[in-house]
Amino acid sequence: MKKQLISIIVIIIILILMFPIPIRYKDGGTVRYQAVLYSITNYHALRGVDGYDTGIEIKILGITVYENTTFGQ
Repeated sequence: MKKQLISIIVIIIILILMFPIPIRYKDGGTVRYQAVLYSITNYHALRGVDGYDTGIEIKILGITVYENTTFGQ
């Protein structure tokens, strides 16, 4: 019984650490999905009359593992 309780508690903690919360920025459409262990940012930011930035950035434990941002017209 005690092993089942511990495994259920561990599963609940893992789910809390992995569940993302979407954060929407008012810069043209950028959305960040933020969890405790990772974050994914989908850029679509307006940059004045010149154009906008687009791309994706993935961070795991605060370290950027993938970044693909470009400046579009």
